[in-house]
Amino acid sequence: MAGIKTNERPGTRAKASYVRSSAYKAREVLDLIRGKSYAEAAEILQFSERGIADDILKVLDSAVANAEHNDSQLAEELFVSACYADEGPTLKRWRPRARGRATRIRKRTCHITVIVSRYSDEALEAMREREAASGRSGSSQAAEARRARVAQSRTRDEHDHDHDHDHEEPSVEEQAAEIVEATKAAMAESGGDAETSGDETVGDADNAEAVDDADDAKAVDTAADDEDQGDAPEEEETD
Repeated sequence: MAGIKTNERPGTRAKASYVRSSAYKAREVLDLIRGKSYAEAAEILQFSERGIADDILKVLDSAVANAEHNDSQLAEELFVSACYADEGPTLKRWRPRARGRATRIRKRTCHITVIVSRYSDEALEAMREREAASGRSGSSQAAEARRARVAQSRTRDEHDHDHDHDHEEPSVEEQAAEIVEATKAAMAESGGDAETSGDETVGDADNAEAVDDADDAKAVDTAADDEDQGDAPEEEETD
């Protein structure tokens, strides 16, 4: 590979330009995934603590997607054949310092390139035999994981769309109809309560009149008894 130029290397590539990171930081992460399979490289980048690993993972996924759609290759048969970071333009800034001086600030940028290639038939056969012997055949397929993530994202977007559609505000005509129905129901309830209260008032009046009549009759009987006792002859006194 020494006599082949970087832009002539075989495989499917993806490139991210003007990444706001130094090429030195990107190269430290790229050295970890060079020569690894797509599944292993994606796992390394996913659990890396370096901030630049997220950008490199996006470039890797883009390269694999290009290989799948443009070259009709399978993601589980790809590996990182080459990856490198070139220096980009440096942004110059200034920081004020003591005694009227200034210090230059250099904000580095870089261009990240990832190239993926297909394993040879012999290498693929050996890999399948090792996976079958270890019982991990198809256990960690990066393509399946990526398809699952895409399907999950689409399902979540559809659910959010349906949720927003279900919670749409009613129109002005629907609100007016609801107000009219509520008013009619309230008037019907208030009319029924008035009739009920009127019936209860009439019943209470009848009961009061019956009690008064009973009291009057009792008073008349008491007066008659008193008169009878007063008219009774007194017994003669005997000597």
